[in-house]
Amino acid sequence: MKNSIVTLCILALLSVSFPVGAQKYDGVVEKSVAVVGNDVIMLSQIESEAQMMRMRGLQVDKNIRCDILEQLLVAKLFYVQAQLDSLTVSDANVEAALENRMNEVYSSLGGEKQTEEYFNKPIHKLRQEWKEALTEQSLIQEMQRNVTGNTPRLTPHDVREFYESTPKEDLPIVSTKYRFRQVALYPDREAANLAVKEKLISLRERILAGEKFATLARLYSQDPGSMTKGGELGMMSKNVFWPQFSDAAMSLKVGQVSQVVETPDGFHIIQMIEKEGDMFNARHILIKPSYGSEDRKAAFSRLDSIRTAVIDSSITFSDAAKYYSQDRSTATAGGLMADTYTGSSYFEKDQLKPMDYAVLKDMKVGDISEPFESLDNEGRNGNTIYKIIYLEKIIPSHTATIEEDYNDLLQELQQQKAHKAIEEFILSKQKTTHIRVDEMFRGCPFEYSGWFK
Repeated sequence: MKNSIVTLCILALLSVSFPVGAQKYDGVVEKSVAVVGNDVIMLSQIESEAQMMRMRGLQVDKNIRCDILEQLLVAKLFYVQAQLDSLTVSDANVEAALENRMNEVYSSLGGEKQTEEYFNKPIHKLRQEWKEALTEQSLIQEMQRNVTGNTPRLTPHDVREFYESTPKEDLPIVSTKYRFRQVALYPDREAANLAVKEKLISLRERILAGEKFATLARLYSQDPGSMTKGGELGMMSKNVFWPQFSDAAMSLKVGQVSQVVETPDGFHIIQMIEKEGDMFNARHILIKPSYGSEDRKAAFSRLDSIRTAVIDSSITFSDAAKYYSQDRSTATAGGLMADTYTGSSYFEKDQLKPMDYAVLKDMKVGDISEPFESLDNEGRNGNTIYKIIYLEKIIPSHTATIEEDYNDLLQELQQQKAHKAIEEFILSKQKTTHIRVDEMFRGCPFEYSGWFK
């Protein structure tokens, strides 16, 4: 199956963000290299995407332009059909995507003026071009959904037939999964937060008394990305930051220093350097609450007592979690961990916090761990938390079976059906759509042979 094409990583729209000028390819200056329906693919689109791939550190070999062109051709087949079917997309969604793109580019280049200079075009022209491209992208995606959505709904009989007819070596491999419960305690956050606020207030007073903000940021800030630059963040869109941070920053006058601001990352003081519309450049000092050995010792002692009570059958682990755990998202479920997005109570290795997996991997079903330090799911990186865990079940890695892994088999079959539907669409539209590809690409090892007629 031609997965690299039918997956449709639509490169055409990626190249819109950072277009390049006229490029040379085998001695040929900018030209059209393909037509699909009434839509033209330019050589600069291919060169731009190849350049983007290099910027991302990806290998660009002699056939990469062939791959890029074929993906653009496939995308255009979907776009042409979307137009024929009179599909529409939400203007609000396109506008939201456009604003995200503008903010990303502004943040990358330093603002509107720098963006106009980089692309050598006025902002209104860039917005128009990118909106058209994003609309096209949305229509392509909607057409893909229509094609894959027309596949018949799968039944348990379909899944069983797929399982029984597929060679065992071709069935999906299910990774090891863990189901576990936790009792979690937080350190004394109130005292730690107060200590951080007092420290930042002291630094603010020193700045107001004449010390340089940048010097103190280098000495005390815990933001590795800006501390070496004196806390300077660079010209960025306000939407890049936590709302609490942006609101505080945008309320400042140039040179003014904020009061202490709390975000999920920790506590900050901010000094405004420059503002331009919804963009700003500021310095900040970030300090995160820290917890000493006494916090850890107290939490571990309490957790050890809870663990002993469970082992002695004085209380079940589930009830202990309900009564004592300070992680309210799991306490009400008896400490049972569940994926935030899927609701599943089974976790693969890659879904676990490294500290949790380091403990789980050596446990047996029914074991209760010793107390250990981990992180919760709050903020950007999580907050310190102390816990014990009870390993309720392990499902070892194995080849999927119909009895235990119905959902995995269903998902695999759905993906195969979707890939087949897209592949059949491509082959069909190659025959009925006007397509012309420049002879310079005739030697390409295309996955689909119907581009030249």
